[in-house]
Amino acid sequence: MEIWYGAEQVPESPRAPGGAASAGSAVTVGVFDGVHRGHQRILARVVERARALGPGCLAVAVTFDPHPLTVHRPGIDLTMISSLPDRLEAMAATGLDAVLVIPYTLGFADQSPEGFVRDWLEGLLGARAVVVGDDARFGRDNSGDADSLRAVGAADGVEIEIVPEVLAPGGRRWSSTWARECLAAGDVRQAAEILGRPHRVRGLVIHGLRRGRELGFPTANLDAATAGVVPPDGVYAGWLVRGGRGGAPEGERLPAAISIGTNPTFDDVSARAIEAHVLGRADLDLYGEDVAVDFVTHLRPMLAFDSLEPLLERMRQDVIETAGALGVPVPGPVRPQDVTA
Repeated sequence: MEIWYGAEQVPESPRAPGGAASAGSAVTVGVFDGVHRGHQRILARVVERARALGPGCLAVAVTFDPHPLTVHRPGIDLTMISSLPDRLEAMAATGLDAVLVIPYTLGFADQSPEGFVRDWLEGLLGARAVVVGDDARFGRDNSGDADSLRAVGAADGVEIEIVPEVLAPGGRRWSSTWARECLAAGDVRQAAEILGRPHRVRGLVIHGLRRGRELGFPTANLDAATAGVVPPDGVYAGWLVRGGRGGAPEGERLPAAISIGTNPTFDDVSARAIEAHVLGRADLDLYGEDVAVDFVTHLRPMLAFDSLEPLLERMRQDVIETAGALGVPVPGPVRPQDVTA
């Protein structure tokens, strides 16, 4: 999948899969925060429409960075569910040919809905079909909607398809809001059901206090500037995913017990941290790597222990429960003397 950051990166003659000259495009537009199951249905439909329009027609999604809310309401506390690279990776999995990432500014927002469709979708991308959800809003003051899009399409000869809301079992709409509610409650399992994959955060591995190494549970400590919504304090089962930098295999997934929060047992409650202990591994040197952490299930809340031994026993139990949740063998104990410095 090609990624175009801004209009200037869109080729004058985009190439279709196989190298043929593009015969226009089928396009969709949205923030696609989290790329949940509802988003995935729309993106898959764009791909279907592009293929139906014949050889050379591109399936293209237009998205925005930063989130429009943060531009219109600068003081809002809004963390994207996924980092932009992870959002684009999830979009690529739907079969899109290209994504145009538009830098969202107040100037960009101050254009008519008709101007946006005609200048960006028809003019820049050669849209022959536009596919959006039934809640789509665009243009100045979000005044553009499905009806105005149909009007432009009818006038300009562009096919318009409005995808009805996609409902989960039980009747609730798949949505970014629902995913955020689940993550705020620590229900990463339900969040994964909404997203169609485990929720992911991403960050650089930095040096911590090395307390885990001393105890035989070495951890990868993620930078405080981690991208993605961080679940509440507690211990989770999940995966640490290496990104191929520094000689690491691309996409290597390692089973991990993940701790979020402070260290109340050691009276260290000043800084919240994300720490991932890779099961059974003492040889990993991850410092400086960009890694992802995928959350599978919540195991327990953060606890304070009266002494070291009950803490160690609880950590051993965390490892056993993590292995069970992930369906991997329970590893043998890691000896502190075997841990890579």
